[in-house]
Amino acid sequence: MQTRSEINLLNETNSIKNGIASTMVLNMSNNYFALFAISVLGATNYQIGLISSLPQIIGMFAMIIGSVIMSRLDEKKKFTLQSILFTRIFLIGMFGVLYLPSQYQAWVFVLLIGLMNLPGSFANLSWQSLIGDLIPDNRRSGFFSERNRLLTIAGMLTTLLIGLLLQFFNKSDPLPYQTLFLLAFLFGLIEVYYLNKHIEWKKEPRKTEKRITLGWGVYKHKPFVYFLICGLFFNFAWQLAWPLFSIYQIKYAYATGFWISLFTVANQIGQIISYKWWAKMSDKYSNSRMLAFCAVGMATAPFLTILSTNMIYLTLVNLSSGLFVSGTVLLLFNQLLEVTKEDGRGSFISQYNILLAIVGFAAPQLGVFLLERSSIETAMTTASLLRASSGIVFLLFFLYLKKMKSKTGSRAAI
Repeated sequence: MQTRSEINLLNETNSIKNGIASTMVLNMSNNYFALFAISVLGATNYQIGLISSLPQIIGMFAMIIGSVIMSRLDEKKKFTLQSILFTRIFLIGMFGVLYLPSQYQAWVFVLLIGLMNLPGSFANLSWQSLIGDLIPDNRRSGFFSERNRLLTIAGMLTTLLIGLLLQFFNKSDPLPYQTLFLLAFLFGLIEVYYLNKHIEWKKEPRKTEKRITLGWGVYKHKPFVYFLICGLFFNFAWQLAWPLFSIYQIKYAYATGFWISLFTVANQIGQIISYKWWAKMSDKYSNSRMLAFCAVGMATAPFLTILSTNMIYLTLVNLSSGLFVSGTVLLLFNQLLEVTKEDGRGSFISQYNILLAIVGFAAPQLGVFLLERSSIETAMTTASLLRASSGIVFLLFFLYLKKMKSKTGSRAAI
């Protein structure tokens, strides 16, 4: 009979293996969606914007459905497994896009990316809720920082190898992209295998009748509501520039697959060397305070990018950006878990993701709109200013939590 600590260690080990496989899937596919769409399928700026935003609006509806499903589940692992598997099957569809009439290829590819986020959102929601239950509170900062660091190393090595191999192909040649989509699907199966090896604690079946609920009761919890305001504002500013980076790098700087890979690798190196630092600062100063600092750092990326089209310079900008991306990923997730109650955590997470999906649809569309109506410089500068403003919003959130702590004497949610 395994002890609780042994099961926790086993879950952490399998979570890292599962995460590495998942990271390799994303680095073989998502990193090259924009390049494939522009260089091979001839996608427009509007279609590139949809690659960032369409998954979000579909994800919003998925989160509504997912929150209903999650509220009725006593065990989450099986649902998570099924959701991930269905998500990875869409990669097979992307492989076959080129066998369609040319006038439909770009639109079908964009739709596949969007629809893939239906099961993908189920998977994200259920995984966050599952892992929140499996990893003890006192292990989160240390474990997730180490897990993220190892995942980033795996992603960096994968991307670097892909970038080297892409040098042997013309960037308009579809063969390497089709190969990547197939390989990503195979690693998706490995991802499912290691997730299945997690041991989920058996819970007592709910004695009350399972009723359909949308989870709106979570808005009565003030720390969660205030985090929502801050998190959504930051994500709007963050995601506004997502399609702009791809458009700038490919259409303005004429980056090839090799350089796109190097940009990604540089960003991942920045993340690797900073994960532990963010974890230490989070434990020392709190997630909320460090998020304010992190948001200001994230504001530098759009502005610095537009200063030059030199490839080495853009690689260095991606390196500096990675220093803050690691903090963003770690701190936002940790803060979300801290402002949610253990009972009904799935409802808290689903409501956050539903609203995040709305923001994720609107922000990239606004970014492309600003690009079309003004210039890439104006659009990127606007993104930088909004990101910097979100740092002020996070600082106010920290002061609110500090005031709440002084009243209650509790460190919860700080």
